[in-house]
Amino acid sequence: MFETFDEFSVPLGDVGIAGRISRDTGESRPPLLLLHGHPESHLMWHRIADRLAEHYTVIIPDLRGYGSSGIPAADPDHHAYSKRTMARDQVLLMQHFGAQRGFEKFAVCAHDRGARVAHRLIADHPSLVSAAMLLDIAPTLDMYASTNRAFAEAYFHWFFLIQPHPLPESLIEANPRAYVENLMGSRYAGLAPFPPEILDRYVAALSRPGAVHAMCEDYRASATVDLDHDREDRDLGLLAETPLRILWGRHGVVGRQFDPLALWGAVAKNVSGQALDAGHYLPEEVPDDVFDEILNFL
Repeated sequence: MFETFDEFSVPLGDVGIAGRISRDTGESRPPLLLLHGHPESHLMWHRIADRLAEHYTVIIPDLRGYGSSGIPAADPDHHAYSKRTMARDQVLLMQHFGAQRGFEKFAVCAHDRGARVAHRLIADHPSLVSAAMLLDIAPTLDMYASTNRAFAEAYFHWFFLIQPHPLPESLIEANPRAYVENLMGSRYAGLAPFPPEILDRYVAALSRPGAVHAMCEDYRASATVDLDHDREDRDLGLLAETPLRILWGRHGVVGRQFDPLALWGAVAKNVSGQALDAGHYLPEEVPDDVFDEILNFL
């Protein structure tokens, strides 16, 4: 895993962002930012990262509060963990590496929570993102607006994690492994796609002091300030112009409960996509398909 990568930790204002970057071979390769989902870290890309590095300069960070990245203090309005703030982290990170590797614009492929950060990236910084691939999400605003019993049962954590501090924090901190393994193992493929050493790293990251609170703040932001930002865009009639490729799992909740292409087509001008034969964790369940999709799209 990550044999062609170097680890990094870059200070960016109020947070240090950690992750891996593909080793500089002296060849000019287009930049690709990979963003992870919940409750994972950049390690979720372990099945395809080295192959992608043969074609791209690959930057794989941990989002703030996740993995080995910093855990900034929260604020009452949840702005510290808004997708706007997280997107700004990625802009600063890519500018940092762009100055070293000689690029300004970049492509992004992102899963789950990271894909919500990528959505805000193309909304707030469209001139910097050449193309975006979003994995197994519909727009946050539409998912909350269309909530029914089936969605609430399948995505119970959306509603559990936004409860006021310290209720969800106290319960998860009592047994982080149970939370990670039960949440991830309850999806279509169970725990089979996740090597034990990777699961152990996810649990260790969530066991850091403050990590569970940061995770909850991420979700609290999505249910409050992030919705405000999305509504503002729609009220202004803004449509993303960045080319979007949308992938979702044929056996997952997003594909069953929503029409991803129609929903993304309402907020972006150039949208394509399809379902893959997987559940929620596409890069780990069907890595070859995701790898081929990235190469074909970019």
